Amino acid sequence: MPKFSLKKRFQSFPYAWNGIVLLIKFTHNAWVHLFAAIVAVILGFVLDISRGEWMLLTIVIGLVLALEAVNSAIEILCDHLAPEKNEAIKKVKDLAAGAVLIAAITSFIVGLLIFIPKLT
Repeated sequence: MPKFSLKKRFQSFPYAWNGIVLLIKFTHNAWVHLFAAIVAVILGFVLDISRGEWMLLTIVIGLVLALEAVNSAIEILCDHLAPEKNEAIKKVKDLAAGAVLIAAITSFIVGLLIFIPKLT
């Protein structure tokens, strides 16, 4: 196993940043999630949510965007490895998309729990 190198860890950041750029630039669902995140952040400022509520909001936004990135990576890899129709690949892609949907629904519920009491 190679020796740990802080320099090499920092050199990997451009690759990770490129992944974020690819997610935002080419993944249509990421645009929907990003729009929802922006709305939630604006609401958070307008409604002056608490520090704990900000932490929850940040976690669920990050979770949804991270899972969308993983889902996109899985889809790209699957499409590359099996461009023809394949039932096993379909299940893998559906499961990954389902994970994003679960996170998005959870985020929506967290948003409702945070914002509805402040709006009523």
